[in-house]
Amino acid sequence: MCLYITSLNSGSNGNCYYIGNDEEAILVDAGISCRETEKRMARLGLPMSKVKAIFVSHEHADHIRGIPVLAKKFNLPVYITKGTLLSLGSMIDLQYVHYLKEFETITIGSLHITSFPKVHDAAEPHSFIVSCRDVKVGIFTDLGVVCDQLIRHFSQCHAAFLEANYDEEMLANGGYPYHLKRRISGGKGHLSNKEALGLFLTHRPAHMTHLLLAHLSKNNNAPQLVETLFKNYADGVHVVVASRHEETPVYYIDGNTGKPLEVLGQLDLGFN
Repeated sequence: MCLYITSLNSGSNGNCYYIGNDEEAILVDAGISCRETEKRMARLGLPMSKVKAIFVSHEHADHIRGIPVLAKKFNLPVYITKGTLLSLGSMIDLQYVHYLKEFETITIGSLHITSFPKVHDAAEPHSFIVSCRDVKVGIFTDLGVVCDQLIRHFSQCHAAFLEANYDEEMLANGGYPYHLKRRISGGKGHLSNKEALGLFLTHRPAHMTHLLLAHLSKNNNAPQLVETLFKNYADGVHVVVASRHEETPVYYIDGNTGKPLEVLGQLDLGFN
């Protein structure tokens, strides 16, 4: 069974990632409005009825601002760590909350979602691996460093959303105040293009087919810059830059590297 993935939005203005199969799907983070989430999914032929849960990586506004309305409107469970929930106060109605523990695997239909801790300046931040049978997709953004856990999980993925937040030279020479530059690059902020590329070159598995570069900085990166950088070393991996303005196409991940790439625009999978 394959997985279908898309970035509905990726950046400091909002993050939301869809991973699912023919029967069910989840959202990792919901940092754009409910209305915009529905609109973008509809353009792709992805009905909200397929979405069975929201998984929360951490409490920053660009990852959670759409959750209260989405959870209430569609009666969606929200999987979140206690530390993350405490940092949000009463923002999310407790009737939708399901507590998430590190290294725990949650099963939703034939989807298995495993969480593991990451380094970021948040209360209890986590990354996720979504698997369906033998196909694995990783969601790795808001990363201060390339830690051992990230390496171990990235090296298993058939596809991944991977942060490439900033170009080191653009950040150093840009107009951000020093304290903000330190927050971004100081080990608990975000991954640079160089750090993300190092992970990709050193630890990508032979079976990886898709890499979606995520959470690009508006002011300290450029889509064409990072796309060119990674495509120079792609070696058959389909590299996509996830936009901060719109959804990506839906990508079909089946774990079969011998199968020709299939990129789907609006899906025709009996969803509508």
